Amino acid sequence: MLFLGLANPLQFLYFVIGLLAAITVHEAAHAYVAYKLGDSTAKEAGRVSINPFVHLDPLGTIFLFLAGFGWGKPVPVDPRNLSNPKLDELKIALAGPLSNFILMALILIFVRFFNPSEDLFTALIIIAQINIILMVFNLIPIPPLDGGNILKIILPDESFEAIQRLGVPLLFAFIIFSRTTNFLSTLFESVSKFFFNLFLQ
Repeated sequence: MLFLGLANPLQFLYFVIGLLAAITVHEAAHAYVAYKLGDSTAKEAGRVSINPFVHLDPLGTIFLFLAGFGWGKPVPVDPRNLSNPKLDELKIALAGPLSNFILMALILIFVRFFNPSEDLFTALIIIAQINIILMVFNLIPIPPLDGGNILKIILPDESFEAIQRLGVPLLFAFIIFSRTTNFLSTLFESVSKFFFNLFLQ
């Protein structure tokens, strides 16, 4: 993405706008759903917000620029404030990817029915693709990604805690594996093609 900035500054600007929009919607959705389920921790921390800079995670942002995928700053959740902690934490986790899906769908529906100009079309397609990438990457069932909460539902507490302790090393190992095999690139491309065909044809 940094090379894109040198080769095509306008597309790089679209990428930055899309990145900020996708992360903001994703993390604000986590915080909002947590608040609606009874935990105001994130709201009190200012995370129910459309200000992108309260949601950016430095490492996750660097990965987005260098590798094409990444994450935002984790939203604080206190399970003690939830009536059904395991299920509610899953709802909070899935709210982020779902918000990216909704934003992507709205963008592609707009593109299909309102025939935007060439520049706006390019910008919207880039923003939609960033939302797809953020959605798919965060659904991978490895803590601390959102998909890791799926394991929390289906595994015994002891097993999940063991995986959670190894979450970050497992995630980086998976990223390295994906870079050497192009697994994630192929996955992102396939999912993007599916949704573009679904909404634009």
